Amino acid sequence: MIPEPFEYHAPRSVEDAIGLLEAHGDEAKLLAGGHSLLPLMKLRLASVSHLIDIGGIEELSFIREVDGAISIGAMTTHSELAESELLRERQPLLPKAAIQIADVQVRNRGTLGGSVAHADPAADLVPVLLALEAELCIRGPAGERRVAAGDFIESMFTSVLEVDEILVEVRLPLAPANSRCTYEKVPHKASHLPVVGVAAQVELSADGECAEARLALTGVASVPYRAGVAEELLRGQVLSEPTIAAAAARATDGVEPLSDTFAAADFRLHLARVHTARALTALTALSGARRA
Repeated sequence: MIPEPFEYHAPRSVEDAIGLLEAHGDEAKLLAGGHSLLPLMKLRLASVSHLIDIGGIEELSFIREVDGAISIGAMTTHSELAESELLRERQPLLPKAAIQIADVQVRNRGTLGGSVAHADPAADLVPVLLALEAELCIRGPAGERRVAAGDFIESMFTSVLEVDEILVEVRLPLAPANSRCTYEKVPHKASHLPVVGVAAQVELSADGECAEARLALTGVASVPYRAGVAEELLRGQVLSEPTIAAAAARATDGVEPLSDTFAAADFRLHLARVHTARALTALTALSGARRA
């Protein structure tokens, strides 16, 4: 189908884009990768009077280490995340998830900021940011503010972004030398969005116990979430089969699961527990692998 008529804007700076958002308010939408917005426009499920394409803003595309953290521009593509040697060496959980997003075409166009700002309950990268306790930098007319990843998404497809604000940067801590990580998911057959996805990072003490655990799940509830009870059960324990089983069983505590044509609520809960266990089990087999 053909979308409703709209005016196209191609700003060359963040300030210009913010100015356009200020001028057009609710009638404007940002275009990043476009894989979520454009299909909605073509189906006329979304009506946009002013489309602001930020794809040409070069200052929003970068991956670099700054002050002991990894700084990533919002327009960095999934392919760039997956292929980044810096990320693979210093914080590999993000590339491990990025390489599993959809297909090559989508990864070449889709962006970190676009995916996160869309606030899809089944986004691949949001649970990674939750597990890594990332910080998101938002810029608007009033200046810049920083928001913890856990506070960014308010509800399904709704974030804390105001209509005149742009997500410009994501900051990740460096992975500790004694940490291991993985991303495990059950993809939709067509879209490859996760029916359930699990991002896991653990830090091991010198005697092999789990000193810190971070588990974040996506696709299960209306927003991605941290499995706090499961994390607490892992801390101070060796990642044995009984410990993993006990933690995985609590990975959905307090969660109101989604139910749709891809998976009923009970089945989603089952998948979440099974794949939490698989993610943690995969970490126990990485003792000979490089630091992760």
